[in-house]
Amino acid sequence: VQLVESGGDLVQAGGSLRLSCLVSGVFFDNYAIGWFRQAPGKEREGVAYIDNSDGKTEYTDSVKGRFTISSDNANNTVYLQMNSLKLEDTAVYYCVTGQYGSFYYLENYGSWGQGTQVTVSS
Repeated sequence: VQLVESGGDLVQAGGSLRLSCLVSGVFFDNYAIGWFRQAPGKEREGVAYIDNSDGKTEYTDSVKGRFTISSDNANNTVYLQMNSLKLEDTAVYYCVTGQYGSFYYLENYGSWGQGTQVTVSS
């Protein structure tokens, strides 16, 4: 299993970024793919995931209405569109894939990418 994230950057507060995660080595159409993040000195948290088996999506409360996760099954790629970025969104963002769609399952049993840095400045 291989996950390659891209799209992290330095952006001003209020701006937008789109993260991409290219997934290989799994049956993409049946797997869940999610995004986690970890800021310095803070615990890792689940941000969003999409379960490709049924299209279900879930978001952590702090990003609802600002972030959108989507899946391009033809290209085995998942996107995280991040709008209205805030200083507190600054973190390393990790892409994770697993057989079941839940933050708990993905965090504990999923396969992880290397991460991409998102920095939001004032």
